[in-house]
Amino acid sequence: MNEQSSNKKMITTFGLVTMIITAIFGFGNVSNAYLQMGYGSIIWYALAGICFFFPCGLMMAEYGSTFKDAKGGIYSWLAGSVGERIAFVGTFVWLASWIVWMVSTASRIWITFSALLFGKDTTQQWHAFGLTSTQLIGVLGILLILGTTWCSSRGMTAIAKVGSLGGIFTIVVNIIFVIVSVIVLVADKGILKQPIHGASTFITSPNPQFQTPIAIISFVVYAIFAYGGMESLGSVTDSMKNPEKTFPRGLIIASIFTIGTYVLMIFMLGWSVNYQQTLTKSSVNLGNVTYVVFNQLGVTMGDALGWSHGAALTFGLIMTRIVAFAQTLGFLGALFILLYSPIKAFILGSNPDLWPKKLTKLNKAGMPANAMWLQAIIVSIIVFLVAFGGNAAQQFYLILTDMANVSTCFPYIFLIGAFPFFKAKKNLDRPFVVFKNRFWTDVLVCFVELILIVGIVFTFVQPLLQKDYQTAFWTLAGPIFFAIVALVFYQISAKRHHVEG
Repeated sequence: MNEQSSNKKMITTFGLVTMIITAIFGFGNVSNAYLQMGYGSIIWYALAGICFFFPCGLMMAEYGSTFKDAKGGIYSWLAGSVGERIAFVGTFVWLASWIVWMVSTASRIWITFSALLFGKDTTQQWHAFGLTSTQLIGVLGILLILGTTWCSSRGMTAIAKVGSLGGIFTIVVNIIFVIVSVIVLVADKGILKQPIHGASTFITSPNPQFQTPIAIISFVVYAIFAYGGMESLGSVTDSMKNPEKTFPRGLIIASIFTIGTYVLMIFMLGWSVNYQQTLTKSSVNLGNVTYVVFNQLGVTMGDALGWSHGAALTFGLIMTRIVAFAQTLGFLGALFILLYSPIKAFILGSNPDLWPKKLTKLNKAGMPANAMWLQAIIVSIIVFLVAFGGNAAQQFYLILTDMANVSTCFPYIFLIGAFPFFKAKKNLDRPFVVFKNRFWTDVLVCFVELILIVGIVFTFVQPLLQKDYQTAFWTLAGPIFFAIVALVFYQISAKRHHVEG
């Protein structure tokens, strides 16, 4: 029994850090920030990290170390703080948003794979077996979901390895980016491709679409949401070595790394990418800007070192493939983690009497395989409907995406709001404590909660200001709909099985 337990508890601090980086950090957020706000994005990413992400990380660290043996992650944290009913509703809304994310990723990952193979997105030209490109991508997406579910259901080892691999290669690509950027800066004798014109450069945006207060607020919301996902690792604490130490240490290291890396890399983009020359072209958008800036970085280095134009262009393509490879691994790593962690938190964290016994049953690897396969079937059905259903199905997917806009962040409202109740609980073993003063803890909770609520409210208000009433409606309706479904299911099941809330 002890041997089996020791084999299971195998995630180290480094493994956890790389898994967190896989789930949170994306170079796409760096390039998107630079495209939208240029150097002006630095201050907002720094403030979002310091005022929202880092305090949240410390709160999650306290939750995770205290409930270190809980199988349900954030569900167990909420249930242990404010009760089962709120935990059920909050976690269901969160799970629903990740299911929509899986549907999206099942298609998006093939664009990244195409960039890796061909240096650009060629998916619109993919045809086979009489299928259109959309249908073929759908079939590939279904096979991907089924394949990764099969691998994930075989045990935590596969999830940890793929998740860590994605994180490790993300770090490696960041190192490559830093080295090449430094070479460019030295070769250009310290002259930045995107010049700095005083302090205003770090406040204003070169993008005409991001110069009004409303647009800037929308960017701040984007910056806050770029840090989402750390809570998804809460349900792996029972698979760690010394979780009461490993979890808080890993969260703090990953938080500092993520904030610092975002800020530094946005600034470093200006060393090789001139905004007006490279990013104002009509062909550049949020979907491909990551490949554009990495390609430009390679070309700029070749030019700075005096290479021939052909050699510089070739190195640009190499850099494009490097970032595409990293993003492919990152998507796979995140998919492995998120196929398992949210469903495990929801099914195993809740009262087993709420569910059919088959859903809570664990396989030989200790995984809720039946629940994972049910999730895979739901995702596959949605992917199939979107791929083969024509315009009506495409509209259905857009509605789903709008409904999930803020659902991912809703658990933070519950987790942060529940933190004072968690701190007030007696008779809990707390091996890691940061927040010791009750008054200042409550002040910080109110501050972070306010930031999050303002961000969520603005995500709803922004489409209204643009007279996009459909997006506004579904953005608001999404979490409300998911919450009502969860509450109705909970009430019926709890009443049937006499479960206390």
